[in-house]
Amino acid sequence: MHFDARDRVPELTVILSLASLALVFGAVLGTIPRGAIPRASAPVLDAIPHVNAVVSAVAIVTIAAGVVFARRREFRKHRTMMLLSAGLFAVFLVLYLYKVLLEGPAEFPGPRAVYRLVYLPILAIHILLAVVCIPLLYYVLLLATTRPLGALTDTAHARVGRVAASLWLLSFVLGNVVYALLYVVY
Repeated sequence: MHFDARDRVPELTVILSLASLALVFGAVLGTIPRGAIPRASAPVLDAIPHVNAVVSAVAIVTIAAGVVFARRREFRKHRTMMLLSAGLFAVFLVLYLYKVLLEGPAEFPGPRAVYRLVYLPILAIHILLAVVCIPLLYYVLLLATTRPLGALTDTAHARVGRVAASLWLLSFVLGNVVYALLYVVY
């Protein structure tokens, strides 16, 4: 039996999305044992949110550049920027999950009213967008990596990619707002 990822993009999207979301929610909800991974030093763990804020800011730039290149029909540059964005997202996610696995989610240090009226709504929208983005991103990434550039016009890549990129950008921006509220403002 021959397996061709090109013919199985929807199925692979579902499998990868479910596995990724299970990993993220497992880490956040504490169902993955903390002792399962080695613990970095306190300074390294303390640096992760700041490193991730920089990674997110760079990803915002690379996603936006990728969108601009797509609109200009400079598809090789578009592909480069979007693959770089995916790599940055992977770095962000690995660092985030590592810290959350060891220490749990960060607690909001500011006033209760700001927590309820500002922080939680922004965090909820950020999380919702991130969850919605996962299958969209896998789908467009799988389409893009299993086909030559010229063959993508025969797929839903551009249509789904526009939605995915918009939601992804907004999710990264809101993630940096969450970071600012946790580590800069309070």
